[in-house]
Amino acid sequence: MLLDGDHMRHGLCSDLGFSEKDRQENIRRAGEVARLFFEAGHIVICSFISPYIKDRAFVRSLFPEKRFFEIHVRCSLETCIKRDPHGLYKRAIEGEIAEFTGISSPYEEPPAPEIVVETDRCDAEQCVDLLLRQLVQENIISLNLTSYA
Repeated sequence: MLLDGDHMRHGLCSDLGFSEKDRQENIRRAGEVARLFFEAGHIVICSFISPYIKDRAFVRSLFPEKRFFEIHVRCSLETCIKRDPHGLYKRAIEGEIAEFTGISSPYEEPPAPEIVVETDRCDAEQCVDLLLRQLVQENIISLNLTSYA
């Protein structure tokens, strides 16, 4: 199951803004939904901008040990600005968008994520391979990685 931040913000979290309190509630709701899917036997991939360490720690606490993997998607600000298909970074830099993560709102890098994916150094296939290898290593899935490559 894929839980995407944009989709959650258009539905379950449409009543939330981008203040620190609203961001905390957004991540709390996402974590609770992820836990429900996990308890139903699904592997859940959550794609969210979660700027605060304490919120990520809370979500981790909802899952059994070794069943929550924090994946830090690291990318330089310059690359994010270049890739920005909707021009949101430009608008945030110009002051049109308030509380924009990495520009006018803080981002706390995770101190010890299980996986770091550097999307400005790896292509999509390399990133997926890294994630699959971690899932195999943790015995979450079994996969013949030699036939995958």
